[in-house]
Amino acid sequence: MKYRYLGSSGLQVSTLSFGSWVTFGSQIEDNTSEKLMKTAYDAGVNFFDNAEAYAGGQSEIVMGNILKKMEWDRSTFVVSSKVYWGGQLPNQKGLSRKHIYEACHAALKRLQVAYLDLYFCHRPDRNVPMEEIVWTMNHLIQQGKIFYWGTSEWSAQAITEAHAVAARYNLIGPTMEQPQYNMIHRERFEVEYAPLYKKYGMGTTIWSPLASGLLTGKYNNGMPEEDTRMKKDSLAWMREKLLVEENLDKVRKLTAFAKDELGITMPALALAWCVKNENVSTVILGATKVHQLEENLTALDAAEKLTPDVMEKIEGILANKPAMPMF
Repeated sequence: MKYRYLGSSGLQVSTLSFGSWVTFGSQIEDNTSEKLMKTAYDAGVNFFDNAEAYAGGQSEIVMGNILKKMEWDRSTFVVSSKVYWGGQLPNQKGLSRKHIYEACHAALKRLQVAYLDLYFCHRPDRNVPMEEIVWTMNHLIQQGKIFYWGTSEWSAQAITEAHAVAARYNLIGPTMEQPQYNMIHRERFEVEYAPLYKKYGMGTTIWSPLASGLLTGKYNNGMPEEDTRMKKDSLAWMREKLLVEENLDKVRKLTAFAKDELGITMPALALAWCVKNENVSTVILGATKVHQLEENLTALDAAEKLTPDVMEKIEGILANKPAMPMF
C-alpha cells in the first residue's frame, strides 16, 4: 500500500481506502462486512469511510462493532462520518449548528470511537449561513471531537466561501472534498475544482471510481432490465440506463485494451486511472465480496503500467477530456 497526504494537511491516508455505502447494514451480512474490513486493513488500507445516512445509521453501527472487535490501535486507522441526512423531522437534517453537533455525537456513539478523523458536510445547505457551518466545525475541532472537516459534492464557489469565512474569523476551513470522480464523471474534479488544489491545498477522497459498476465491464453485454439496485426508482433507472448506453462502446474498448495491452482487468484499469491523478488523495473502494476487494486492491500495481503513452491511448478511447479554463 502507498500513502498520500490529505491535501496540504499532515494526515496520511492510504491511496486506496474502503467505504460502506449501500453495503454495510443493508446489502451484505455483518460477518461479510468484517471480512472485507479485515482484508482491507491487512492490505494496508487505513481509511474507512462512513456517513450518518448510510443504511439509516446502521452502517456506522456495523463498522463500529467491527472496530471494537478487531481492537486495532486507534493510531493505525482513519474513520469518517458525514452529516446532512439524519432524519425526516425538522432539525434532523441539514447543516444547522444543532444538527451538526448532535449528528457528530451520534456518529461517535455508533462507531464507538472517541473522535472522528474526518467529518464531511455531506451536501451544501443553502438555508444555513456559511458562518454557522464553519464556526460549528471549528468548535468540534477545538473540542477534540473531530480532527479535520470537509465537504462532499459542494460547488467550488461554496468551498471558496467557506475558506473566506474561515480566513475572516481566523478559523479552520475545510481540508478535503469528497466528490464523484471516474473516467466518465470528470468535469467538476478536473476543471471546477482545479483552482482549489493549489490555492487552499484541498485534499480529495473520491467516491464511485467505477461509475456505479459501469467501469467494471458488467454491462458489456447489455444492461439487464432487473440487474440494478435502483430498479424500484424509475427515474434513477432511466438515468443509469442512459449512462450505460452513452458509454458502453468506450467501456468495451477499454476492457479489451486493459486485457490485451496491459494484462489487467477493467476495474483495475479504472481505479488505476483515478490513482494517476495527483489531486486524488484516496480512492474509496466498495465491495460486497472479498474477491472483489482483493481484485480492486491490485489497482496500485496496475497504476505502474499507466505510462504517459498508455494514458494518451486511454484518453483517445475516452474522448471526453474536459477543456481547461484560462485562468
